[in-house]
Amino acid sequence: MIGLIQRVNHASVVVDGDTIAKIGYGLLVFIAVEKHDTENEVDKLLKRMLGYRVLTDQSGKMNWGLKDTRCELLLVPQFTLAAMHTQKKGLRPSFDKAALPEHGEQLFDYMYEQAVKAHVHVQKGKFGADMQVTLTNDGPATFVLQTSPEEEDGRSVVARAKVKTKGRLRK
Repeated sequence: MIGLIQRVNHASVVVDGDTIAKIGYGLLVFIAVEKHDTENEVDKLLKRMLGYRVLTDQSGKMNWGLKDTRCELLLVPQFTLAAMHTQKKGLRPSFDKAALPEHGEQLFDYMYEQAVKAHVHVQKGKFGADMQVTLTNDGPATFVLQTSPEEEDGRSVVARAKVKTKGRLRK
């Protein structure tokens, strides 16, 4: 799961000419659900997002996370973020790592529900919609957080599949 975090002065989401979400100072986070993600990855990413110290204190230093403030959070689904990690050659992005729409929507909705429970000021974009996202980036301050499914031994599913021995893929 990938979260592209942007610290914003304000942001909004418009779908079919209607503003469906709008925040003031806080974090706009674009969310990409990958095919092996589970609620566990959502929980890990959300915990990191809420505690990630990228909001400025009175002296202008990045010392506060969302959980320390009354700042706002806008979650926007964006499956295309998964493509930037899969391009190997050519000029066309591959979306092989992105979750299928049903799975992606389920986990995005779960993230929103958990965010609402953990933080007061949360808005969201619309999964699968053609959205116009408007923002004023503060800084600019942009960060990428990523979580991967883990097996019992602590290695990610993706890392386990890519272990190579003498040039051959080992399963």
